[in-house]
Amino acid sequence: MGPRWLWGLRRGLILFGELAVTAGLVTVLLATYELWWTNRVAEANAGSAVSALEHQWDQRAEQRARPVPTPTPGVSPGETPTRAAGTGSWDLGAGGSGSAGINGMARDLAAFAVVRVPVLGLVFPVAEGVDKYAVLNHGYIGHYPGTAMPGQEGNFAIAGHRNTHGEPFRHLDRIGVGDVVIVDVADWDYVYRVDSVLPQTEPDDGTVVLPEPYSTDHPSSRYGYRTPGRYITLTTCTPDFTSLYRMVVWGHLVGQQPRPATVGA
Repeated sequence: MGPRWLWGLRRGLILFGELAVTAGLVTVLLATYELWWTNRVAEANAGSAVSALEHQWDQRAEQRARPVPTPTPGVSPGETPTRAAGTGSWDLGAGGSGSAGINGMARDLAAFAVVRVPVLGLVFPVAEGVDKYAVLNHGYIGHYPGTAMPGQEGNFAIAGHRNTHGEPFRHLDRIGVGDVVIVDVADWDYVYRVDSVLPQTEPDDGTVVLPEPYSTDHPSSRYGYRTPGRYITLTTCTPDFTSLYRMVVWGHLVGQQPRPATVGA
């Protein structure tokens, strides 16, 4: 009876050890996927989106700089002659997907702007929405729907992952008052200067993205604004590798300049 009992105990311990090793390997694989692979894929996706968006902007700038062509007889102003498939004639139409402009590019790439934070070495595309599956997990910074667009009166509010999936705001805690955040769009570069950093607040502190943003949980006048203006808000999760709280960075618009074209540079 004794040996059989010991034999069963031994088999149980061996089985437990095998399961523990398997669970450990699965955990390591999941951690590798979350901490390395998602970052690699998202960063590559974000880099491609930035390059494609800037190329689209440069093409627009190049087209605007070209001399206006002499009107083609029989073609009304604003119409683009396109060759009909399989024929030798020309049809009049609005052009194909290549003429979609910035709006077409935004739909294709889900990106309409580029955010740069020089002090952090940060360059990431901005897409509409803050859903993590539709936007943030693809390496984009998300724009809170209903908030202002870059350079406009109100609050241009954005969010980004701090860990995994490209983690654009990985080092947002290193930003300080006086640092600048640059937002590039098709024709303009907008420069914002950071005024305040709220290290931690509750996830439901929704007033941080209002047109005149402030914190309900931290109503001190040192955080946010109390008068109309042109603001930017950056939000991310905190502490590292958790979503318990939110970190918030606020800044105001200090300048804008036409975006320089790089075509032919």
